[in-house]
Amino acid sequence: MQLLQQRVSDELLPFVRQPGQYIGREVNQLVRDGDWGRAEVRVAVAFPDAYTIGMSHLGCQILYWLINHTPGCCAERVFCPWLDAEAVMRGKGIPLFTWDTRQPVASADILAVSLQYEMAFTSVLQILDLAGVPLRSSQRDDSHPLVIAGGPQADNPEPVAAFLDLVVLGDGEASMAALLEAYRELKRGGVSRREMIRLLAQRFEWLYAPSLYDVSYNADGSVRTIRPTDASIAGAIVRCQTEDFDNAPFPLRPLVPYVEVVHDRIAVEIMRGCPQRCRFCHAGYTKRPLRVRGVERILEMAEEMYRATGVDELGLLSLSTADYPDLRDLAERVNARFTPRRVNISVPSLRVDKMLQNIPWMVNSVRKSGLTMAVEAANDDLRAAIRKLVTDGDLLDGVRQAYAAGWRSIKLYFMCGFPGERPEDIDGIVELSRKVSNTRRELGKSPAQVNASVGWLVPKPYTPFQWAAQPPAEYFHEARRRMAGLLHAGGNRSNGSGRKSRAPIKIKTHNVERSILEAVFARGDRKLAEAIERAYRAGARFDGWDECFRPDLWSRAFEDAGLDPAWYAHRERPQSEVFPWAHLRGGAPDDYLHRQYEDVFTHIGVPAAAGRDTAAALVH
Repeated sequence: MQLLQQRVSDELLPFVRQPGQYIGREVNQLVRDGDWGRAEVRVAVAFPDAYTIGMSHLGCQILYWLINHTPGCCAERVFCPWLDAEAVMRGKGIPLFTWDTRQPVASADILAVSLQYEMAFTSVLQILDLAGVPLRSSQRDDSHPLVIAGGPQADNPEPVAAFLDLVVLGDGEASMAALLEAYRELKRGGVSRREMIRLLAQRFEWLYAPSLYDVSYNADGSVRTIRPTDASIAGAIVRCQTEDFDNAPFPLRPLVPYVEVVHDRIAVEIMRGCPQRCRFCHAGYTKRPLRVRGVERILEMAEEMYRATGVDELGLLSLSTADYPDLRDLAERVNARFTPRRVNISVPSLRVDKMLQNIPWMVNSVRKSGLTMAVEAANDDLRAAIRKLVTDGDLLDGVRQAYAAGWRSIKLYFMCGFPGERPEDIDGIVELSRKVSNTRRELGKSPAQVNASVGWLVPKPYTPFQWAAQPPAEYFHEARRRMAGLLHAGGNRSNGSGRKSRAPIKIKTHNVERSILEAVFARGDRKLAEAIERAYRAGARFDGWDECFRPDLWSRAFEDAGLDPAWYAHRERPQSEVFPWAHLRGGAPDDYLHRQYEDVFTHIGVPAAAGRDTAAALVH
């Protein structure tokens, strides 16, 4: 292994941009030379994206901490080399290595992959390929690590089922601890790799082995049945829950990267789950039940993490931090302890209706660079339809108080493409952004900078929108043109004094083709594996990055695989359809979700059949 360590230093690092992201040995690294070779169970914790993204992911740091605090086990980290590094590694025959002490990834017992996002699928293949592990599970033998995936996208892993040996449904803390113990027992018993997959799937109700299930299809291509091939294998997989969330394993001495990463902060997950259940939100329906950490425990964790890192930003993270039951008490105590040390507090986007009550503690602790609020829809009735329980009055009252407290910039998140959406809902994004900006004028100040980010709806499994058709690309492109036209026209309006007035508003939209590809994979089935592998072989890499995304490669891959992406993305599903994830019980019952879907159209006052044809009104 010494040879590989030296080859990375001599043959890779001098020839790549930002070599600091490949060197390992960061502050608080838990693994030292020799630990990998001595360990009975070796785990490569893989995040299928660049180091600058992966090092910001709390879940991987939790697993890294948990495994390395389990006797006899060793975890090292793996990320995707950037394009220049991949080219050097392929050209010089350098296999993919772990970051901590540069071990061959292929020498791991377990390759634990975090599936966070549909656009990471080709990155999973990149990791396997560079490591020298066959892409297809069926082609691996006892010399290869077990490839186990978990994370949000593992809730429907079917598009990549052919590449995975096992899939964890649910939380990672309890499942990883159980897997380490079971793997060690089976390894000591000399159990073969293939038999180990079967025995592990039998043992744990939350562990899914795709190779042990047969899928049959109807003539139209939809799924007919999903059945285990072995009577000893459960017909349905249920979600793993971390019961004692307050005392769950957590990285109290988190790794401190040498290069700038996306979220350069220490972070404490203060709550898991969300009480809101917005109808488009996958996490809101799957991360149940709601679990919270106590204030004292959070303070203890934050103190220890700060002492171990010296990082000057503390993130209080959850799906909906404003709904943390003791947020005011927590904020006051965090401020009292950390403000004198010039540590800023970071929170995710706050619910608009909670803004007023949170402004007082945010004044002294949250940077005034900008506030972020998830509005989602521009009109009150459409917000009610998607269960975003916020009104324009809530929003404007909140930003008014924020401006009075010193903020000058607001970021708003919107989404476009909801079932039943009307042209006025698109126009309303511009008009509401303008109102938010001009509200600052009421205080005798200049208008606020408003940055509106508009994403395109990707219907997700386990949500009421899992039956919905995503509008076609033409709809999203027309919505973008419409907003741009309104924004330009608004800049030529008089402010009443005879002078032209332009509110400082910027609207940025997501990449349409990428959002459609996300929709294909979000509700996709096993047949998509062929297209994913073809796209990867053709050069698809880092599909979540604008500078790397190649829609042409994907179009050709689907065509060569004989698959129609529109059938997956833009088709309304009948209530009777069997979903590709029907055997994975990760959320609320389908009958409940379908009632929620029908209720959407009640709120906006249109018949369900008409409301489902979202695209026609805008495009035509």
